[in-house]
Amino acid sequence: MEKLTRLEEEIMLILWKLEQAFVKDIIDEMPEPKPHYNTISTMMKLLQEKQFVSYTAYGKTYQYFPLISKETYCSAQVKPMLKNYFEGSTKNLVSFFVKEKNISVTELEKLVTELKQRSLKR
Repeated sequence: MEKLTRLEEEIMLILWKLEQAFVKDIIDEMPEPKPHYNTISTMMKLLQEKQFVSYTAYGKTYQYFPLISKETYCSAQVKPMLKNYFEGSTKNLVSFFVKEKNISVTELEKLVTELKQRSLKR
């Protein structure tokens, strides 16, 4: 799966949140300074070409919706990072965050508890 540009990712995050949106809705969700309508419209066409979004036409207006879930995209982006930077090891990834103090021991314990609960439900 193709990696999106920063702006494409920003748009997709908004679209995943809203589930469906017109260009105006997307712009309304963006931080200042707001991009021009034509910029976002062009980006939506590019995302459509990349098969990340589709739309429903209402005359000359389009309501866009995602074709790819946030989870699917996230998974496709994390796997190469895990392989390239952490030798394919989730343990190495978690260790990195613990060493960098991006995750506390308490958060790590909660994560382990949550993972145990999920595995019991399967």
